[in-house]
Amino acid sequence: MVSLTINLPEEAFSALRVDPDQFATELRFAAAVQWYHQGLISGSKAPRSQGMTRLAFLDELARRRLDTVKIDFDDLEAELPA
Repeated sequence: MVSLTINLPEEAFSALRVDPDQFATELRFAAAVQWYHQGLISGSKAPRSQGMTRLAFLDELARRRLDTVKIDFDDLEAELPA
């Protein structure tokens, strides 16, 4: 695994009321969600990047009221009969 160091102001932790370890976990999850929704990583790679199963990742998205399915409306429109 690659390690990355990010310098953040102390206020970042107090604003979210979490310790640095919890903040790092949340930051990694937020990145995975963003990249998944942008289509940069797949629905199987996003949970693996978090050490989660696909079902656990989708459950966490639902718990946070985030989209669990990424739909490309252009692809959908192309598949529908005219």
